[in-house]
Amino acid sequence: MKHLFYILSLACTMCVTSSYASERICSPDGRLVFEYSDMTYSIKFIDKTIIEQSSLGVEIHNKLFENALAVKNDQAEHWCDNLRIESIDRDSLDETWMPPYGEWKSIRNKYNRMVIHFIKGERVTPKEGEYLRNECYLMDLEVRAYNEGIAFRYTFPEAINGLFIHLTNELTEFRFADGAEALCCSWAQGPYTWMPLKDWKEEAERPLTLRLQNGIAVSLLEARLVDYARTKFCLKQENVVKTQPYSSVDFMTPYSTSWRLVMVGEKFIDLCNHDYMVLNLNEKQALHDTSWIRPGKVFRSNLDKKSIMESIDFATDRHFQYVHLDAGWYGTEWKMESSALQVAPTRDFTIPEIVEYAKSKGIGVFLYVNQRALYQQLDSIVPLYKEWGVKGIKFGFVQVGNQQWTTWLHKAIRLCAEHHLMVDIHDEYRPTGYSRTYPNLMTAEGIRGNEEMPDATHNVTLPFTRFLCGPADYTLCYFNNRVKCTKAHQLAMAAVYYSPLTWMFWYDKPSLYRGEKEIEFWEKIPTTFDDTKVLQGKPGEYIVTARRSGEAWFVGTMTNNDARTVTLPLDFLAKGKKYTAHIYEDKPELGTRTNVSITTKKVNSKKTLTLPLLPSGGAAIWFEQIN
Repeated sequence: MKHLFYILSLACTMCVTSSYASERICSPDGRLVFEYSDMTYSIKFIDKTIIEQSSLGVEIHNKLFENALAVKNDQAEHWCDNLRIESIDRDSLDETWMPPYGEWKSIRNKYNRMVIHFIKGERVTPKEGEYLRNECYLMDLEVRAYNEGIAFRYTFPEAINGLFIHLTNELTEFRFADGAEALCCSWAQGPYTWMPLKDWKEEAERPLTLRLQNGIAVSLLEARLVDYARTKFCLKQENVVKTQPYSSVDFMTPYSTSWRLVMVGEKFIDLCNHDYMVLNLNEKQALHDTSWIRPGKVFRSNLDKKSIMESIDFATDRHFQYVHLDAGWYGTEWKMESSALQVAPTRDFTIPEIVEYAKSKGIGVFLYVNQRALYQQLDSIVPLYKEWGVKGIKFGFVQVGNQQWTTWLHKAIRLCAEHHLMVDIHDEYRPTGYSRTYPNLMTAEGIRGNEEMPDATHNVTLPFTRFLCGPADYTLCYFNNRVKCTKAHQLAMAAVYYSPLTWMFWYDKPSLYRGEKEIEFWEKIPTTFDDTKVLQGKPGEYIVTARRSGEAWFVGTMTNNDARTVTLPLDFLAKGKKYTAHIYEDKPELGTRTNVSITTKKVNSKKTLTLPLLPSGGAAIWFEQIN
């Protein structure tokens, strides 16, 4: 029999015919309902329609691959019609897992699942030693219904002869009722704008957060993007949002696309409190030993030996864990000939001597490397940095978008894990939960942070948008005079924004610190927590977040460009316990360099605090339990 190998190519959309009229799956609490019918779906939440009947599917191309024994192209068969449901499986899961670090000490992963198995053609089993042309094609639609949202993806089971697939487009749509508006951001470090679902000129980044006319808050996200093309959202027509992959994808079965996640909430803060869903949709932890993974606070140094030593001392005094040498330590990052295997000859230090001095102070060292050097030298860089004693790498200007660069990036993360190196990814990359599988991926930029010096309205939009998909390296500033917000607003960021590695005092030098007492809030607050509660807030208006570490609570509240008064019930504190509340607030009448006051109050869970916030202001509170 002729040896035939199939790959995908001739444009054809997967269609479906079936005797199944419709299939429904509900969340464990019964409030969310996903209904499937003839390659479309809809979603309801507490009997309100969230997603109206919308298209599902992928677009693939199909042709015979010619080799010495293959048939000619004119004998190729087209694959586009008569896809039918073969069977449906259902099951449930309720587990609790413990991340090595995070916003919570434990995370619950509870859902009901439905897997619809599609088939085209007839199953034929080849005889031993015999190659068959593929007589059937298989695809599954996997749906998970959580209390917090609905997730689904397309899976291609292993074909008899190892089918190759060329996927050119994804047809997944999200149809909303009239009046819906979305917080659109066209690139990862861009600003946000509320836009109706019509007349979009650009694609929108993920997550895409929407407010519906029926009052429900929704966010569309992508999870477990490991070997697929990054997806943004475009407007197919008025009120219809469509997934827009960056490029085509090639793979061999078995294979799964990334997850499409629809998070829902009665209030916008519900979305913030459920962002662990992105982690739940990723594979379980692959590392047996995570003792070397150490979250903490990072100070960026100037690139001369004197400044680096001063930065290490400053980090030690502030109870930080790391110093960071940024772009330029090994030469011009944009030149292909710049080698990240050695310090530039114009510098007056070596990495081993810096690491040795930092280690003597209990401080670790992070090094920045542009992707130009990473791509050329990764196999040499990683073992060398481990030999030097470096603790982590900040990847700079990585390529994101197509499948090739997505696959390369996650392979680089895995290689770093093998050599006990932590990773921070800067620029356009946005996380999709891979840190559950490889927790050495600590944080990522993909955010309009203090490198662009955004205003306060943008800052209080981020918790409801960018931070829903994972930790963000905002690069917190304090003394720099280009910051558009108050000092208390900046202090509060350490509690509001989550990043296991938090870069603080960005653009600052140790000499700018003159004993300001309010800095103790940054010294006391950790970067990972046992519990997190977003208590109040609305996108672009304000945010109040409380995080617990051991017995202590840390609260950050930030307002937009407008003044407001926040009334804060303290019922999140442990009942029956007493606390000292250290309150850091803006007080322009002080006439000091930073105009931040520190007051203390004895409080318990029955008390309420009133916090008047200045325009572009905020407040930070450290609740110290009284034993």
